[in-house]
Amino acid sequence: MLGIITELFISWLLLRYIVRRNLSVLGLEPTWMRTFNLGIGFLLAALACICYQLMSTLFANNTWIFNKDINFNNIITAIWWVLKSVLFEELLFRGALLYIIIEKWGNKKGCILSAICFGVYHWFSYGAFGNILQMALIFFMTGIFGFVLAISFSKTRSMYLPIGIHFGWNLLDQILFSRSPLGVQILMKSNSNTLEGIPSLFVFLFQIFALPLMIYGYLHYLQRKQMPDKSVDPIIKK
Repeated sequence: MLGIITELFISWLLLRYIVRRNLSVLGLEPTWMRTFNLGIGFLLAALACICYQLMSTLFANNTWIFNKDINFNNIITAIWWVLKSVLFEELLFRGALLYIIIEKWGNKKGCILSAICFGVYHWFSYGAFGNILQMALIFFMTGIFGFVLAISFSKTRSMYLPIGIHFGWNLLDQILFSRSPLGVQILMKSNSNTLEGIPSLFVFLFQIFALPLMIYGYLHYLQRKQMPDKSVDPIIKK
């Protein structure tokens, strides 16, 4: 938690002395629209994650079973860990730095740079640095995810939608389906069968592109309905 507080303080300093703004430009104050975006982001990410995980076992003649050793305290601890990690990454990659870059260089360049940094960051968080193939896959997957999160911030002018998306995916992926450094959580696979061939490729592509397409559709809907959050300065630039 101390790291998040430190990030907020550094964000305030950067915004104040580089672009003469304050933390309000990050859209952190709760409003009805921001809360709605948070919920939609969470639900879309959760839906995409559930579909991906179910397909990863269905096509491999595998199933998910409940972990009988899990308890309530373990779950709460894991959820708190996921929430802190999401907030830390969002403040780092979709916070003050992204806002400043968009102000200086424009929306497209800012979101691309944020996505690149997010992809490189995961080389180290996944311990993949040095394995070229693994680095390429991680950069491709997390870079696309990071770009979607950056666009979500720039289009809604708030961190609520990217936080909802990021937390929704990580919560289900890491806690419900146990793909976490914390070990087995709520569900675990019944056997060691894995996907192969065309089904493996299909599920892999679904994992990468399904959620971005869903978020793109939602952002397009917001644009058509003209429902951006008006309570912060616009930062959308070409």
